[in-house]
This record gives sequence, C-alpha cells and structure tokens, in this order.
Amino acid sequence: MKKLFYITLLLGGIALAKPAEAQVSVSLNIGIQPQWGPIGYDYARYYYMPEMNVYYDVSNRYYHYYDGRRWRSHRSLPSRYRHYDLYRTHKVVINESSPWRNHSHYYDRYRNYSRSSRQVAIRDGGRHYRHDRGDYKYNRKREKEHYKRYKKAEKRHHREHRGRH
Repeated sequence: MKKLFYITLLLGGIALAKPAEAQVSVSLNIGIQPQWGPIGYDYARYYYMPEMNVYYDVSNRYYHYYDGRRWRSHRSLPSRYRHYDLYRTHKVVINESSPWRNHSHYYDRYRNYSRSSRQVAIRDGGRHYRHDRGDYKYNRKREKEHYKRYKKAEKRHHREHRGRH
C-alpha cells in the first residue's frame, strides 16, 4: 500500500511539473511613453527637460526635480511648473540610471535647448508626419557643435587646474 501511495505521488509530481522555458527580454516602452514625449524613440528611460531642470522617469512615471537642497521624486510636478506646456518643452532622452546624480553634465550640455519647441510630441506625430523635415538634422547638428565646445572647455579646465588638486 505504501509503495502504491509513493508511486502515485511521484507520477502526480511529474504530471504537474512545468517544462523549462527560455525567456527573451526585449526593452520596448513605446506603449508607456507619455503622449507629450518626443517622437522617434523606441526606448526611453528618462526625459530631461532643460527648461525646467526636471527629469521624468518613463517606466515608473515619476518626476525628479530639485527642491531647495535635494532631489525629490513625485508623481506630479509642483505648482511652480504649472505654466509649462509639456507638449512644447524640449525633451532629451537619457538612458542612464539616476541621471540627476550627473546633473551638472546634462545641464551644461543641454541648457541651450530650453525654449526650443521644434521637437514633435508623440501625440502630434501621427502617420502623416515626415521625419525628414530637417528638425532632427538641425537639432543633431546643434548638439554636436555644443558637445565639441563642451569638450574643449573641459580640456582647458583640466589643463588650468592640473597641479592644484
């Protein structure tokens, strides 16, 4: 009787066991990007909005902003940002964790992009929107020029302060 019980238990366990499955993970967050996000990105971890100095976590839907002495995270923006239109504010896609820890880099690199409303929002970039209007090329050229100036200034700074540390 005991043998029959153990055989039944073993066969039941085998029948209930799941076969091993391979898992493939693809990071596409097109469906969860906000409608005010920039068009043309299939993945975005954060948006940096230089006009407001705010980071938006696309996956978790949190805003990260500086409030007095430290960075704060909240589901909505404080009232001091109420006059900004998120559809018209320039967004920079950043795929780095906790970009506010390197805020001075992003601020220096993208502060000239504030007040730039040439970017098309996902809501406004329907199927009839043409990507070859020159907006992307214009912004990319401007970003490259700014990056060159930033690198030159950084080298100059390191040369000047080499022996002082």
